[in-house]
Amino acid sequence: MTTMTTRTVEYPADGLTMIGHLALPAGADRRPAVLLGPEGMGLSDVERRRADALAELGYVALAFDLHGGRYLGAPEEMLARCLPLLADPDRMRGIGHAALDVLRAEPRTDPDRIAAVGYGTGGAVGLELGRDGVSLRAIGTVNATTTGRPGEAARIRCPVWAGVGSEDPIMPPAQRDAFTAEMQAAGVDWRLTVYGGALHAFHHPPVDHPTVPGVGYHPQHARRAWRDVVDLLAECLPLTEDPGQGPVRSVPRPGMCVPQP
Repeated sequence: MTTMTTRTVEYPADGLTMIGHLALPAGADRRPAVLLGPEGMGLSDVERRRADALAELGYVALAFDLHGGRYLGAPEEMLARCLPLLADPDRMRGIGHAALDVLRAEPRTDPDRIAAVGYGTGGAVGLELGRDGVSLRAIGTVNATTTGRPGEAARIRCPVWAGVGSEDPIMPPAQRDAFTAEMQAAGVDWRLTVYGGALHAFHHPPVDHPTVPGVGYHPQHARRAWRDVVDLLAECLPLTEDPGQGPVRSVPRPGMCVPQP
């Protein structure tokens, strides 16, 4: 474990002033970086803790904002904003690019070594950055087996990992099949992990407000999904690279740095 620091960053996107959470590892050298996207409710302490955990592993991590500093706990309000957003790839890309610009501008970030990891709507934003041809080392999503405009997945230039609950009614089998068919047709290096018995947002600790139907926390699969994310980063975004031999994997121990509710 290393000591990390954090700060709040403000930046414009989607006609709003976004408020992100930047976590920096110890030291002064450039490090690989992770763009971290939240569920549709918006940036919360859950994503901030995940960014902090990534910084403790040695990554620069930016947990980006979706709603101009607001957390949309009321399902009706969240759906009213997120459904039009999810239907508009260009808006999602705009939100993603704005956050990515902030992450790239951070002096600690190695701009050539960035991955996007996102949950729900934040995962869809990461996928749209890939479909827009952004140079990323990896894209990881949970609860975001979203499809894009025809043919644009061929512009994805990195491995894609997706995790989803087997009982997720928001990302049901038909949606998963459409996503994997899109990735396969585009020649993407893709993987899909289905977590048995898990609902939508199974990774997110219980909240003290109403949620949309089909949401439920699954602690065991939440830990597994986090380890899968960390393993993806260890494979595709190693903390060190040997110029003569290529990437040197830095594999965390199982359960290491798992953010706790």
